[in-house]
Amino acid sequence: MVQRPTKKRKVAEDGKPAKAKTKGKERAWDKPTIEIPNQGNEDDVELSDEDLDLLEEYGPAVSFLKTLDEKGIARSKKETERLRQMNKPVRKPVEDDLPSIHSHDEDEDGWSSGASGLEDISADEDISDDEAFSEAESSASAVDKRRRKRKEDSDEEELPFETQPRKRRPSWEPESDKEKGIERLPIKLADGRIQKSGSKVFLDDDEESGLESDEESQPDEAVEAARHRVEDVSTGARFGRPAVVDVISQKSRKARIQGAKEQIGGLCQEILGDPENSLGLLRRLHTFSLPEISTPTHPEPVPNDPVIRKLTMLSQLAVFKDIIPGYRIRPLTDKEKAEKVSQMVQRTRDWEQGLVSVYQSYLRGLEAELKAKTELAETALHCMCTLLVEVTHFNFRVNLMSSIVAALSRKSWNKSSDLCLDTLIKVFRADNTGEASLEIVRLLNRMIKERKYNVHPEVLSCLLHLRLKTELGVRASESKADKEPSGKPMAKGRAAARRAKGKKTDQPHLSKKAKKVMRERKEIEKEMHEAAAEVDKEERATRHTETLKLLFVLYFSILKNPRPTPLLPSALRGIAKFAHLVNIDFFKDLLQVLKNLMARDAEEHAEGDGDAPASAPGPHDASNIATVQHQLLCIVTAFELLSGQGEALDIDLSDFINRLYAILPQLALMPDVEAPPPNQAKVSVRGPPPPSTADVLFRALHLAFTPRSSAAAAPPWRSAAFAKRLLSAALQWPPATAVRAIELVAELVERDPKLEALLSTEDRAGNGVYRPDLDDPQLSNPFGTSFYELHTLAARHWAEQVRVAAGKLLDSSS
Repeated sequence: MVQRPTKKRKVAEDGKPAKAKTKGKERAWDKPTIEIPNQGNEDDVELSDEDLDLLEEYGPAVSFLKTLDEKGIARSKKETERLRQMNKPVRKPVEDDLPSIHSHDEDEDGWSSGASGLEDISADEDISDDEAFSEAESSASAVDKRRRKRKEDSDEEELPFETQPRKRRPSWEPESDKEKGIERLPIKLADGRIQKSGSKVFLDDDEESGLESDEESQPDEAVEAARHRVEDVSTGARFGRPAVVDVISQKSRKARIQGAKEQIGGLCQEILGDPENSLGLLRRLHTFSLPEISTPTHPEPVPNDPVIRKLTMLSQLAVFKDIIPGYRIRPLTDKEKAEKVSQMVQRTRDWEQGLVSVYQSYLRGLEAELKAKTELAETALHCMCTLLVEVTHFNFRVNLMSSIVAALSRKSWNKSSDLCLDTLIKVFRADNTGEASLEIVRLLNRMIKERKYNVHPEVLSCLLHLRLKTELGVRASESKADKEPSGKPMAKGRAAARRAKGKKTDQPHLSKKAKKVMRERKEIEKEMHEAAAEVDKEERATRHTETLKLLFVLYFSILKNPRPTPLLPSALRGIAKFAHLVNIDFFKDLLQVLKNLMARDAEEHAEGDGDAPASAPGPHDASNIATVQHQLLCIVTAFELLSGQGEALDIDLSDFINRLYAILPQLALMPDVEAPPPNQAKVSVRGPPPPSTADVLFRALHLAFTPRSSAAAAPPWRSAAFAKRLLSAALQWPPATAVRAIELVAELVERDPKLEALLSTEDRAGNGVYRPDLDDPQLSNPFGTSFYELHTLAARHWAEQVRVAAGKLLDSSS
């Protein structure tokens, strides 16, 4: 069977395979030129009418086709590359003073020559290259010869750095060579040998001494650099402003103050415009408040003018009030300092830390002026009080409070004391968290005990403005106590048992992943809560409890002091105000202390009467008035204690009631019973006016006769005895107090019908004789007399309002 050729392989007629087509392509690529098709029969090309029209229209524009280089167009790529290599320009090496890149140093092993077949070069000059190398390495040797020839040519000329002498210490050379100078640098020959140069250079004495004192001159150079140090922005001349020393050192005081005013005003304006980029200007502004100013260029301190310092302190006060942020800046931890943050965060951190440092320097200056009691002490105190009120939340709050409390520790009272007291009251009223109030109460407690209670009584008056637990919230119901929902979670085992029984639990089953997510969520919520700066009620209640403990410790220590102090009335007023917050366990002890105080005052008063019976202290005597007021305050405090939580306690207050009955005649002879207590403090904070003696008296009477329960109503003999003495005192009191006494008697008559018999002057309600000289209302027998004083007041009193009130009471009984 004859095998036919396949389609992939064609056979010629003579049986030989056909020529490969790729052979012709390779030959065409190797050709220097490629023939252009249709180049010989250009006349046979037929043109269409459109082509002829284009030639007639754009004929001159295509005339460049006649001048085309036909050989250049037909040249192959290989020929083009060959011609480019032939005409390639040769770059000349750059001539400079640096050594050749192929030069070597003393350590020849550290460099490689670049020729693979050469490792060592013989030092013998007689050995030829033909004997050392074979024919196979002839090309490499030729290249190396050219390199060595270039190196030999370059070594013949001395470079500039080779002509310079090498500095050496004299201690390196032997004693015999010290006078011979310094030898030049050695020369390395082409074959690698090192040859010393025979010439030497002799240095001058100045240069030698400079070499010897190289190490000794380092401290001198540091001193010299510090002396020529450039001043920074806080003291030097910057941005068209003269240096601070130049302004302060002017001879004319008027020009000095005017220049400082202009610069201080400009600094404040620029700082308020861009606070975060004005730390340098803030430090410059603080420089004007220093007592003495010294700079690197002016090492001698220049004294500052007090007027300029005062202006700068007030200007810094206005600036800090505006630029201080609304949060407290804490120091960065080591972990926060080590971590990488963005540029914006780093800039904010730098500004915050710089602001705190400048603010601290400012406060230190104010504190120094206040302690030294200079002429700027009043200005410094004003600045500190303003900062404490305006930026209570910011850093160094406790330092401001300490300085202000220390200013109140004097016995005397002046305008500065009013300012400090007004500041503390403003802080108390604006404190929502209770933290600032707790710190002030702690400082006051410590200061008063260190001074052994020898401070002005007005110091304690600021404590009456504390915002304690009374402002935590309003009760939703008067009959039921508010019970907060318990936040204590159920135990895990109990919750699992309830889930197994199909009951609901407040603690669902969570996997480990869900618990991890919940913990992370709680941490995020905690951080968000801190960022929101909301007041936590639990934290505030804790702080208020601590403040209340310190407050009552202070009050009780004043009451238990063996010697009476001028702080006693203020302490009694404070206990009466916060009596509803006193722990019920302290009631009996506190009432006993109040009884002892009243007994002590009564004994002192009796001793005064016994010493001088002929000249007993009159009702207008200051000591007598103070004693009566102290006893009245003790009585009110006792009734206030039992008006709140003490209602449930069965405590007998007959001693306090009898003492109140006993001091009524003395109060009747007080001319200024309606005048408020002497108050030297003049604060700008508006508050309730201090109660007068009459106010305290009628407060005590209302508490004494207001029944705490139905079984605790006052007996008729007690009401009748007090009504009789009140009407007797109304004959002496001013009209307003007399009207209040008549109204109170009317209330007593309305509560107890037995008292209506005393309104008639003809009949008697009981037998016996009335004893007005006895201070016990039960033994005075009030039903043995009548209210004849009421008829006198209605008929003959000079004030119309008193006559009207008395007549109204008489008409109601009839």
